[in-house]
Amino acid sequence: MSIPPAVVTSARMGWRWQWNQLMNGLAPADEHGNYQRPKSQFQEATIPETIRQGKRSSNHLPFLLIGRSCPWAHRTWLVHQLRNLNTTLKVKIVFADHAAGRWKIDPPLLGCNSLLDVYKLCGSPPRHRATVPVLIDPGNPPKELPSILGNESAQLVEVLNQWPSTVEVPDLEPAELKEEISNWGKKLQPTINNGVYKCGFARNQTAYNKASQDLFEALEHLDKSLSQKGPWLCGEKITLADVRLFPTLVRWEMVYLPLFGCSKEPLWTFRNIWEWRKRFMAIPSVASTCDAEAWRNDYFGALFPLRPSNIIPSGPDLNKIINAAPSDLG
Repeated sequence: MSIPPAVVTSARMGWRWQWNQLMNGLAPADEHGNYQRPKSQFQEATIPETIRQGKRSSNHLPFLLIGRSCPWAHRTWLVHQLRNLNTTLKVKIVFADHAAGRWKIDPPLLGCNSLLDVYKLCGSPPRHRATVPVLIDPGNPPKELPSILGNESAQLVEVLNQWPSTVEVPDLEPAELKEEISNWGKKLQPTINNGVYKCGFARNQTAYNKASQDLFEALEHLDKSLSQKGPWLCGEKITLADVRLFPTLVRWEMVYLPLFGCSKEPLWTFRNIWEWRKRFMAIPSVASTCDAEAWRNDYFGALFPLRPSNIIPSGPDLNKIINAAPSDLG
């Protein structure tokens, strides 16, 4: 028995209204349906003076809280790994609670079972969003309360590049390249890093079309630049510009292509980007930060408005994709 057209129309309108309500909480948009990323509240991260002076005991080191599936947190984790900060900064992985729509902590940290509770413990107002990455100073209980040092990823990677280490570490933002690194950030953040979300969270066809066009024009520009100046974005040295970009492009086939509709062209058609991504993945300690299963579980399982069924599809093997030659794919 076929469904009457009036019932289909009514159901479509009802679902559309409910979908918009859900999306208002998940991904705010402007009046034209374009996704608007909320700003982080703690944008001026600092390094505690006791860390600079090497006077902090191992029991009271700051924490970098990250989620495996979050590309913004992935940036900070990469800097932590590349600069070998294990002895001066602890990394704590939090997990997505799909049912509650928040980050949970297991085992507890500072007596807290969720990231929201950590934010509250640090005195964050209720209106603030509990997001990763976040840099937490546990203080020195009971005299000092924990505090949030920062939670804006673009700025946190700069702070972590200056974070003291007990061993010799690379400088990912050398003075002679600082302006160029900044320029790359201004180009890539709105069009690629945030551009994939603008595609996935677009409220209408017009908004999606614009986001998709901007995204692939940025990829073309990036690919051309790499062909002229590579192997890295700023030439011979890997920098924060590369670090900020990698978490987005390594998730491409895993989530952004199938779930966010970043599908105008396969990534392998951008040959220089493809080789750049493979080169980055081959850096020691990078592969350990990449968990494709966690990415799929959280994106498909937690983004209910985009995937109401919560079915987590099978996906390609990340290493096979990364290491494939473009000629093998098409």
